[in-house]
Amino acid sequence: MSLSIIILAAGKGTRMNSARPKVVHPLAGKPMLQRVVDTSRLLNPQQIIVVIGHGSEQVTGAVTDPDLLWVEQTEQLGTGHAVMQCNDLVTPGNDILVLYGDVPLISASTLQQLIAESEGTAVVCLLSFMAANPQGYGRIVRDATHHVQAIVEEKDASDEIRAIHESNSGILLVSGNEYRTLLSELDNNNVQQEYYLTDVVKHAVARGHEVTAVICDDEREVLGVNNQVQLAQLEAVYREHQATQLMNLGVKLADPKRIDVRGSLETGRDVSIDINCIFEGEVVLGDGVRVGANCVIRDSHIGEGSEILPMTMIDDSSIGANNSIGPFARIRPATVTDEQAKIGNFVEIKKSAIGKGSKVSHLSYIGDTEMGSQVNIGAGTITCNYDGANKHQTVIEDGVFVGSDTQLVAPVKVAKDSTIGAGSTITRDTPQGKLSLSRSKQLSIKGWQRPVKNR
Repeated sequence: MSLSIIILAAGKGTRMNSARPKVVHPLAGKPMLQRVVDTSRLLNPQQIIVVIGHGSEQVTGAVTDPDLLWVEQTEQLGTGHAVMQCNDLVTPGNDILVLYGDVPLISASTLQQLIAESEGTAVVCLLSFMAANPQGYGRIVRDATHHVQAIVEEKDASDEIRAIHESNSGILLVSGNEYRTLLSELDNNNVQQEYYLTDVVKHAVARGHEVTAVICDDEREVLGVNNQVQLAQLEAVYREHQATQLMNLGVKLADPKRIDVRGSLETGRDVSIDINCIFEGEVVLGDGVRVGANCVIRDSHIGEGSEILPMTMIDDSSIGANNSIGPFARIRPATVTDEQAKIGNFVEIKKSAIGKGSKVSHLSYIGDTEMGSQVNIGAGTITCNYDGANKHQTVIEDGVFVGSDTQLVAPVKVAKDSTIGAGSTITRDTPQGKLSLSRSKQLSIKGWQRPVKNR
């Protein structure tokens, strides 16, 4: 079966009370529309067409997929009208799956069930759900053979129909052989003067076609977003789902309700994660990794046995095995640490390589640096890598000991096994195995008086 997917994303989303179109609001760090596009790609469709309208430039700019086809709905005349705008782009004969840019949690497995059902004799296949509270939803009315006869909106429903809990999600699949005929029969003879996509059911039944519905197992998959409250509710659903998956893989979560996975998180065995941690992009935690409370890790690999202490941020970096990072450390992009390294409290590392067993224990800045093994960096040390116009590199070879409150002015090389005396400013390469320091003579000034405030 060749498949075309149409994603409706033209609405303004007035109730979001935002200058941004509704579908670009992020859920777990990714625009809602992007989530629907990503799920659609898992179905291997021949084409994905996105119908846009309000804030179209913001919408196209927010989604990363070069193969999308875009159609603008200049007038908002209903869901049926939106789908009709795609007629010139849809490959003739393709089955049509209609999704929504503000229904971000729909899963590929559920849609695959819908597609499998449609491969029989049904011309239209709906995705329905058993609503805990069906108020406001269109009800699915079936005949004695379990085929769908109608979708009845609540305002038009009898008491008997209102008692039905099976509700319409809006997601449907239409056979490519009948798609154009059924859409051509849509009209706007209603109070809203809009073209409703759900009317294809009425026209299909009138033509004697079979209409079926697949019941979605989890109502939360088909929930849409109309305001910030509903978006927050779906965020909570997503977090719960991610936490459950992690725990099923053996991850120890201090509190499953207080973890945010805003991307992909790959974990080894015996990983533990404390509360309020955020994982963004693609993150890998090796076997035995421990992550303390309130850490943010983005696009990084954490080697086995390493401990990330509380309040630490790691961004686009690779942490070696059996490291100790933090607390209150900031690891900036392009940082690589070898095994058994230690990065302590209030230390910032940027675009640097830290060798095996080296320690930067506290209150230091290391940038644009190649550091060897078994190096000890004293408190308050900084690499002065920026001259106001360009960045320069510092090289610290194996076995170096740097005393506290030292400035290494790049470009400079600190040779193997050398020692830098505390309080030094090093501007030239140092000799191997020697003590280097730069201090002015200590003086006590006679007759000097401390300034006092003017009154």
